[in-house]
Amino acid sequence: MYYYISNIELGKKRLDYLLPCLESHHPDLVVILLGTNDLKSRFNVTASDISKGAARLVQVIQNFKHSFMPKAPEVLLVSPAHVYEVDPLKEGFTNAETKSKELSHYYALRSKELGCHFLDAATFITPCEREGIHWQVDQHQKFATKLAEIIPTLLPTT
Repeated sequence: MYYYISNIELGKKRLDYLLPCLESHHPDLVVILLGTNDLKSRFNVTASDISKGAARLVQVIQNFKHSFMPKAPEVLLVSPAHVYEVDPLKEGFTNAETKSKELSHYYALRSKELGCHFLDAATFITPCEREGIHWQVDQHQKFATKLAEIIPTLLPTT
């Protein structure tokens, strides 16, 4: 299940949503794939700053303690696919293509710093060529297949 958690819309701030989600689901692994919407020009943030926002979520997860869970969940931090600056959505994503190509570098650094797992979606996912942001069905299928392949290797065997 995928949820977009906005930093702008009321009640959808990432940190505000994360703890209740962890408390209600008790996951063994959390997959974080965030950053594409942060590339919008209205936010005026660097790729490094976007990665630091994702890193903050990783830290919250890694420090999460709950009586039902023997340890905090593992985290897979996924660097988003690149975006293309094409019409009609170019206006909201001016200079996003260049920044999107920097994200994997910074996400990999954050993953190494925090000791979490890392996956670069840009190595196997491409957005829709017509609008440059969203994934077509086949890309979602590729992503699901990749997750199904690697998630079992990230969790301890019982």
